[in-house]
Amino acid sequence: MRSTMLFLLLVLSLGFGTATHAQQQTTATPAAEPYGTSEFRLGPDDIIEVSVFGEKDLSTTVPVRPDGKISINLIGEMVASGKTATELQKEIAERYKRFIAEPAVTVVVKEINSPKVSVLGEVKNPGIYKIKDRATVLDAIAMAGGLTEYAKKDRVTVIRVEPSGEQQYLKINLLDQIKGARPGPFYVLPYDKVYVQ
Repeated sequence: MRSTMLFLLLVLSLGFGTATHAQQQTTATPAAEPYGTSEFRLGPDDIIEVSVFGEKDLSTTVPVRPDGKISINLIGEMVASGKTATELQKEIAERYKRFIAEPAVTVVVKEINSPKVSVLGEVKNPGIYKIKDRATVLDAIAMAGGLTEYAKKDRVTVIRVEPSGEQQYLKINLLDQIKGARPGPFYVLPYDKVYVQ
């Protein structure tokens, strides 16, 4: 009887552990989340404050560099761009475990400067534009003054740099975006480059 109860408890605990792991995997897919619908993700020019409880010498305020990295006391360089403050906090704490028994790390975003997109090619005012909340590719083109008469609406490319440094080339048909065709609006992310042929 006792062995049967232990077996049931083990099965139940494994079941709950699997569900929790699945939730963590779902949350850790930043590329699928449109900007503004989830926790803010860091980018170049943002400024963050890293505090380590009881360790004043390790606490610092740093900018995210154009290469997406930050420099942290004792740890050195690490990638911050594309991560949430919570994700970065956990990663810093994990790295500090080599030097401190139980590091209590807090990461606070002090200044948000990164949400910008570049709009290039056949638009009236090519340039770099700040974005807020949920900006679509149509919003980005509107900020650039709209399309020129030579623009090919079915040939728009969004160049997106992943946290790993790998570039994605995403093909967009503006006619589908205007009609509201599936899979729905295409949301731009900070530091995307929108190129209109």
